[in-house]
Amino acid sequence: MTNTKDLYIPRGATADGDHVLDIDPERAGWTHSSLRIVELAPGGTHTFATGDSEWIVLPLEGGCIVQTDGEEFQLLGRETVFASVSDFAYVPRDARATIASGAGGRFALAGAKCERQLPARYGPAPEVPVEERGSGACTRLVRNFASASAFECDKLIAVEVITPGGNWSSYPPHKHDENRPGEEAELEEIYYFEIDGPNGFGYQRVSPSREGGSEVLAEVRSGDAVLVPDGWHGPSIAQPGHAMYYLNVMAGPGEKREWRICFHPDHSEGYR
Repeated sequence: MTNTKDLYIPRGATADGDHVLDIDPERAGWTHSSLRIVELAPGGTHTFATGDSEWIVLPLEGGCIVQTDGEEFQLLGRETVFASVSDFAYVPRDARATIASGAGGRFALAGAKCERQLPARYGPAPEVPVEERGSGACTRLVRNFASASAFECDKLIAVEVITPGGNWSSYPPHKHDENRPGEEAELEEIYYFEIDGPNGFGYQRVSPSREGGSEVLAEVRSGDAVLVPDGWHGPSIAQPGHAMYYLNVMAGPGEKREWRICFHPDHSEGYR
């Protein structure tokens, strides 16, 4: 069984330079998915080479300018992840990019190893599809800014979820760790968490889908992450009075970029 310590990443555990979180395939022990969280002081800049991965620059707090290979995108961003959706920028593989923020802020770099070099592009906030998913105490808001159907990437899939305080999300538990055409896609996944309000927390569960598979039961706070290389994931539980945000970053080896999941057969399907 995969050690929980290897899958639960507390805030600061992978900090390096501008990165307060830095998860790449080597660190995660898989092949495709990456996530970096960059914090910039007012007037700060961060330059990076994309290498063999495509990236989306997503403001979590504040705005910025993204420059890459002759293109420039001004991202208005947002005050916090709980305030609204955000605009974003897509940066292709085999490029260099600079993020500059006059007022400072915090920015997610969601990445995936890929094969095609697509053009750099701007993603407007008003075009982000938002859906309410689930019902009752399992109601949550999903922002599909880079879902497989909403925004073109080669391998990367990324969405945001807001779970109201006291609610469950990622429920029923589901998995995507096998390639079964038409039914399930193999995807590595990163959950990055922020909790609304001081001292807030939540819980994340991952349970084995096979003998020796991944298992996690972690108390999560702002800045923490959980890796899901395989297994049933969910529920994600928000503390009453404190909404939970998580950013999901997914990618995998399949030829077709798609999000196909399998629900746990032992749990109710009424709250999807």
